[in-house]
Amino acid sequence: MAEVREEFVEIAGARVSVMRAGQGEPLLFLHGAGGRTWSPLHDRLAERFEVIAPEHPGFGRCELPEWMASMADLALYYLDFLEALDLRGVHLAGHSLGGWLAGEIAIRNTSRLASVSLLAPAGIAAPEEPFGDIFLWSHEQGTRAQFYDQALAEKRLAIPPNLDLVLQNKTATARLAWSPRLCNLQLPYWLHRIDKPTLLLWGRQDRVIPYACEAYWKKDLRHSVSRVIEECGHGLHNEKPDAASQHMIAFIEGAKA
Repeated sequence: MAEVREEFVEIAGARVSVMRAGQGEPLLFLHGAGGRTWSPLHDRLAERFEVIAPEHPGFGRCELPEWMASMADLALYYLDFLEALDLRGVHLAGHSLGGWLAGEIAIRNTSRLASVSLLAPAGIAAPEEPFGDIFLWSHEQGTRAQFYDQALAEKRLAIPPNLDLVLQNKTATARLAWSPRLCNLQLPYWLHRIDKPTLLLWGRQDRVIPYACEAYWKKDLRHSVSRVIEECGHGLHNEKPDAASQHMIAFIEGAKA
């Protein structure tokens, strides 16, 4: 396992935790609605890159800032984050809500980016297969929806949740993605602005952000490739970290060729 270092940075009045591990080209990994954890996928990626995993403002231990009213606000925050840490040639990656956020960042400015990896991103809905309603699901329902292999869900459910963190993360997610639920109806109109190689990576059996959404992302991205992991649910970073890291590393290496 990678040796993980934690530091704190303050940008736009928000003091947030940033985890780092590994060496090499910077890979900024943006977490989903459930909050920031250091996953097996982070460990795999840290063997090749310097993985930088911040906790979004308003999530976890960070108070919800007054300025954060939309995903657009959070995207602008991360552009300031990249500038403040002077990160260049960044491989931007995000899962679920974090994948949507990565897309929102990239439509605004890609000057510090080398590639974009979107892992089961929210942000664009498939009308024929609506998102799961994460705001109504119980803890058990939400956990089970993360996994194709329910034995893994059982292991996760055996760990008591930190209810304070769960409530904080749900509050922050509701601020960003309550209505329209988990999507930005304008986003498809601006995906053509992403001028860096982009990976779309999904678990075939995703019950949170269905694989059907992939087609609606891909048709408006100019420089994208798609990959799918079989027998895998939404939490591909925990359920199939080896397959996910192999796809991501192969994509990034190919994008540089």
